[in-house]
Amino acid sequence: MMNPSFSSCLINDVFGDPGIYVEIRWSKRALLFDLGHNDGLGPTKLLRANEIFVSHTHMDHFIGFDAVLRVALGRGKTVRLFGPPGLIDNVQGKLRGYTWNLVDGYPLTLDVQEFHLQEIRRALFRATDGFRQVEQATCPLVPEPTTGQFTVLSDPMFTVSAVSLNHRVPSFAYSLEEQFHINVNKQKLHEANLPVGAWLKDVKQYIWQGRPDTFRFMATLYDEHRRQEREFVLGEVKERFLTISRGQKLTYVVDARYDEENEAKIVSLAQGTDLFYCESPYLDVDAEKARDRYHLTARQAGLMARKARVRSIVVFHFSPRYTGQGEVLEREAMDAFQGI
Repeated sequence: MMNPSFSSCLINDVFGDPGIYVEIRWSKRALLFDLGHNDGLGPTKLLRANEIFVSHTHMDHFIGFDAVLRVALGRGKTVRLFGPPGLIDNVQGKLRGYTWNLVDGYPLTLDVQEFHLQEIRRALFRATDGFRQVEQATCPLVPEPTTGQFTVLSDPMFTVSAVSLNHRVPSFAYSLEEQFHINVNKQKLHEANLPVGAWLKDVKQYIWQGRPDTFRFMATLYDEHRRQEREFVLGEVKERFLTISRGQKLTYVVDARYDEENEAKIVSLAQGTDLFYCESPYLDVDAEKARDRYHLTARQAGLMARKARVRSIVVFHFSPRYTGQGEVLEREAMDAFQGI
């Protein structure tokens, strides 16, 4: 049985501010998608999220920036934010709302990247100099011509891609895809008298880094309070104890009108995803209102999930006009998804 690498959840209930929190298991690392109200996560979870992906900066998607900033102050870390054009100015505006005369010894850095049609702009804000903006060199951006997709973050373990959707402002939808999945056969380890432990994390890192099968490494093994140093060959460990399979994929879509261009982008981004998080503020009976507000209906979310052949869908970001009718919205989305 495959143990998934990503464990994800909505930050709030389906009527609350949108956003998902994704834990990368076994690494004490997390990713945050959107910055709506997020106090409920608590400081420990917020501190694990050093990479934050912002769809756009309407208040319900960005008001939680302050909570992240507050818990990160005084920590020796860099928080990276990724998002649409204007994000750098929005971050600067937030920072200018406070007085920073006592943070010169604080090691926090905010690394902000915004993605334009043809370039990536980047700025650093360091607590040591009162969060004064430091511009970095721009980089070219070449979206995939047929889908409009572009890479936001490339990590040895996973890739985060995005498309820009129309919400009367650019609203980014994101997909998080594991490069491939590595599963450990604990039974075979046991039969070889080898313990499960931290050394296997190193093995996975070597594979994600693309080390050759001939790569030799020393591992520290702990078994019943005994410590042992032992040399392994990566290819032999892979063949005897590991199964490498298709990686896990999550997609996050919020705040977009249902039109031909947006639908094509969303279906392409979400293609084959394991878990499709999609906003559904309106019932389809109010489709005209949804279109006027540049939002989706539950039925439209389900139809796109079906077209993208996703495995599972989670709808959220329900309008308060449907308070008490959350199950109705969920049923409408599931009926469309299942072709009922």
